[in-house]
Amino acid sequence: RGYRVVGRSREGLQREFGADPQAEIVTWNPDDMASIQAAARGVQTLIYLVGVPYWQFHLHPVLMKRTLDAAIAEGVERIVFIASVYPYGRPRTDVVHESHPRVPHTNKGRLRKAQEDLLLAADKTGSINVTILRLPDFYGPGVENSFLHRAFVAASQGKRAQLIGPIDTPHEFVYVPDVGPTVTALMDHPGAYGRFWNLGGAGVTSQAALVEDIYAQAGHPAKYSVLGPGMVRLIGLFSPFMRELGEMHYLHTSPVIMDDSALRALLGDIRKTPYRDGIRQTLAALSPAPAATGHPHPVP
Repeated sequence: RGYRVVGRSREGLQREFGADPQAEIVTWNPDDMASIQAAARGVQTLIYLVGVPYWQFHLHPVLMKRTLDAAIAEGVERIVFIASVYPYGRPRTDVVHESHPRVPHTNKGRLRKAQEDLLLAADKTGSINVTILRLPDFYGPGVENSFLHRAFVAASQGKRAQLIGPIDTPHEFVYVPDVGPTVTALMDHPGAYGRFWNLGGAGVTSQAALVEDIYAQAGHPAKYSVLGPGMVRLIGLFSPFMRELGEMHYLHTSPVIMDDSALRALLGDIRKTPYRDGIRQTLAALSPAPAATGHPHPVP
């Protein structure tokens, strides 16, 4: 079926979607209500995954409110929000179900919760149908906003990767090409709306285990340095991104591992590419290999 992709940069959208005859490319200005409404015009289901720089997180509720108002004004029937684990706050259980309280203790978690609350309130009033899909950290071909991206780049070049530690705690990652089919199935299911859902990764692992496999599949011995919270704070004196990363460091020491049994009960089998296969496909996409510069990025 046809779909519309919306972003600020036509060049970037053309690069990613230009070869797909089903894709309609539209640019928008999220600061201009008329532009947002034009982007939403004629759309039945809006999938929302707008990102902002980590140091501009305060914009998230503002952008959500504008987009929500524009969608309602244009008669959009449904919104699917691709969300994060931030609103859960520190996990109170080893595995987090959707019934886990949303009690964020970080500013970013509170801002993400504010986005969700706007949507759920609109759904409750009947203005629009809303469903929220929570993802853990993710990785995959071309996915640069991942804790694993620099490890892939460094391994492909036989260089040393820089990681945010600790790296031996439980963690899960979702393979990005698996997300699209799940979103499509979710948005088409009439029982999906009015609540949020968890989508877990391909199993519980650790950064260390995945990085070892990344290097092994790249044909190089694993080489990496690990930044602890003290070094993150130090680098944060000079880097806005690393400065903002500090409050989310708890996700490395008290990880949120999600229970997605409710989603599987709704949709049936969910495609989850094994880590080994996802690593192989991600490495294959790194040709020619890009330069390994900058700092690792988390998924906001």
